[in-house]
Amino acid sequence: MGRADLLSNLAASGTDTTPETLAELATELDVPPADLLVIAGHPVPAELLPPKRDATITEQFAYRVSHCDHAQLASLEDFVRSLPHLDAPGPFVEPTSPYPTPAESGPAAVFNGLLRNRGFGIKELPFAGLSRSTLRAMVSDWGPTPHRRYQLCAIAGPLGWRLPDLFAVVGEPYSPDFRPAHLCRHVGRVFTAAVPLSTTQLIECAQEADRLSARENHGVWHPVSQGSVAECPDHP
Repeated sequence: MGRADLLSNLAASGTDTTPETLAELATELDVPPADLLVIAGHPVPAELLPPKRDATITEQFAYRVSHCDHAQLASLEDFVRSLPHLDAPGPFVEPTSPYPTPAESGPAAVFNGLLRNRGFGIKELPFAGLSRSTLRAMVSDWGPTPHRRYQLCAIAGPLGWRLPDLFAVVGEPYSPDFRPAHLCRHVGRVFTAAVPLSTTQLIECAQEADRLSARENHGVWHPVSQGSVAECPDHP
């Protein structure tokens, strides 16, 4: 069975698949085990979720990572993975960013779960080419829309997901012509690597991102216009 069919089946009827099998599949597919649990409709255990972290620091970390090019992202990911994990992480706390009550099923529930797995609320996401009102709608009632393909191209990168895989999860037909809108999955790989880290460690990672990218401080919020999508090795 191909990746697309496997992910589509898990999204449709994954509750019959045991967490142990999902963990094995996650390794095979190179996706976070917590993400497959969300897609299959299983609860995510606390040990796979990020510890309680300062939301403002999380937002600043995500913003600074988005300024790195691909070579810098690879170095930053290595740095993030080199940091020790907390021996006894605190309880996971839902991000406090204000958005409507998340959906309990369907693509909106999956999207919300994938954000939660990374410790993000809507406000903590780096600029992805979507308004916050659109993102809030996507976690509360993400029904069929002619804009869904663009929305998937926008959020796949910050989540660290390959586009065809995410399209398969929500049942959208994929074309190789689709490209990330602003940020590619290599940005999201850093966010995924940082899931076990504390607030203090996120500050270290943000400082390392600034060192690598030589980011200039503009004094105000300044989105990355196109990131480094054109350089992404996924899309030669």
